[in-house]
Parts: sequence; C-alpha cells; structure tokens
Amino acid sequence: MKEKKLKTKDLVTIGVFAVIYFVVMFAVGMMGVVPILFLVYPTILGIVSGTIVMLFMAKVQKPWALFILGILSPFLMFAMGHTYVLAVHALVVMFIAEMIRRAGNYNSFKYNAFAFAIFNTWICGSLMQMLWAKEKYIELSMMMGKEYVDILEKVITYPHMALVYAGAIVGGIVGAYIGKALLKKHFTKAGIV
Repeated sequence: MKEKKLKTKDLVTIGVFAVIYFVVMFAVGMMGVVPILFLVYPTILGIVSGTIVMLFMAKVQKPWALFILGILSPFLMFAMGHTYVLAVHALVVMFIAEMIRRAGNYNSFKYNAFAFAIFNTWICGSLMQMLWAKEKYIELSMMMGKEYVDILEKVITYPHMALVYAGAIVGGIVGAYIGKALLKKHFTKAGIV
C-alpha cells in the first residue's frame, strides 16, 4: 500500500511548487495594472498555472498537499498587508478543493481538474476584499492612485464577482486540460486517469 502521509520530501516539493506558482501568479498579476483587467485575472491565472498545479498533483498524491500549496500564496499576501478576507477565503476554498481531490482518491484526473478549478478561485478573494473590507482594500490600493481606486470601486460589484468566479472555474478547467495535454507522460507514470 502506498504511504499516504506527507514526508519531508513532499514538503520540499510543496515549497518548490509554491515558489513557482507565486512567480507565475505575480507575473500574470501584472495585468492588474489596468483595473478592468483585474476581472479576467483569475481566468488567465487558471489557464497559465494549470500545468504547474496539475504536475504538482501528479507528483504528490497525498492528503493535504494541495491544501498546503494553496494557502501559501494567500497567507504570504496576508503577511504583506492584505486583509483577513483573503486568508479566510483561501482557507475555505482550499479545504473544498482538498475534499474534492480526496473524493477522487488523489489520482483521478476528473477530480483533480475540478479540485484545481476550485483552487483557482482563491484569487477571487483578493477582489472580494473590495466588497468585504473596503476601507482597508482602498488603503492598500491607493498607491496605484485615486483614479485606479475609483475604477476598482466601479467594476468590483457582486454581479461582476459572480462572473469572475465563473471565469476562475472555467480558467481552472481549461488550465487543467492544457496541463494534461502537456504532461501526458507524467500523468501516465503517476497513474492518473
């Protein structure tokens, strides 16, 4: 029977993939310099990072690995001054993603793809700060200028956020399938169908 507890090697792998994911997230996040593009950021992030996270899931098929990977970036952002909204949102989203992955016994492509689609919605928590912790988020965003903040206030609404979440899920699924196509050899070796 395969060992299911996380070992030091797995934690190192989580750390390496977390750094790669954070760099990709930051690079894609540069599109947020144009406020309206913030609304498509979660979709693009899912498409671009899908290969990375799907490879990670092929390499570490153990409980809580995805959860740990998923909370590192939002908790780093929280430590850098973002609000509690981002941290709490990420905990909830990552727990759901972990439970989905568990339901697929960690080696089902279908469940891993859906888990990644949910995982990808954590970044929506960054935008939800405008709705749930507005004063602090405006304070954080003011370094981009008042005009930038004014545009954010107009575009980050509940109806728009519903579309952003839907886009994040679609982007996650597309990213998972791109990852599957690019990493077919790794998935076969890992026994992911």
